Amino acid sequence: MKTVMCYGDSNTHGYDAATDSRFPYDVRWTGVLQAQLGAGYRVIEEGLNGRTTVWDDPIEGYKNGKEYLIPCLESQKPLDLVIIMLGTNDLKVRFSLPAYDIAEGAGVLVDITLRSQAGPDGGAPQVLLMAPGPVGTLTDYAEMLQGAEVKAQRLSHHFRRVAGEQGCHFLDTVPLWTPCAEDGIHFTAPEHHKLGVAVAAKVREILE
Repeated sequence: MKTVMCYGDSNTHGYDAATDSRFPYDVRWTGVLQAQLGAGYRVIEEGLNGRTTVWDDPIEGYKNGKEYLIPCLESQKPLDLVIIMLGTNDLKVRFSLPAYDIAEGAGVLVDITLRSQAGPDGGAPQVLLMAPGPVGTLTDYAEMLQGAEVKAQRLSHHFRRVAGEQGCHFLDTVPLWTPCAEDGIHFTAPEHHKLGVAVAAKVREILE
């Protein structure tokens, strides 16, 4: 059995902006991924609302993706593949980050994973870096994410660059889903399904 860990933020957690709750497991893209891959795979869902790449959040706290990644790798090993999809929360005005630095933060997480011994036989897992999706028309988060719509358009380019520099796999999620109308940054149920199917095809390409 191959083990895949999905490390992300609220869109990996499965936040439903329409109800302010969480989608059921089989609706979330990670659940769709598990269903698509079948019994030969085990998908570990590791999503946290508000998680950043490497930045301490002075307001919410406990959101730094770098700080939790190493113990998470250790507790879940051995892992064949780690999927990293973070960066949307780095767009918040409080961090004042250009797209370049957000991608570099994701690159730190890739580097940590590739240098770990969390893979099979004490080696490193493979890594799939996924650029976060587009930012739509912001509603509730408009002030907190001021300017994010434009900045997010540059993330795919820099995430692809970082993946090339790190020698890991890459998937651009921008063409794969459309943000919900409720807040402009989260998935709807149909978008979760589309992403899960696309990621499953990529995972098979990597591991099979």
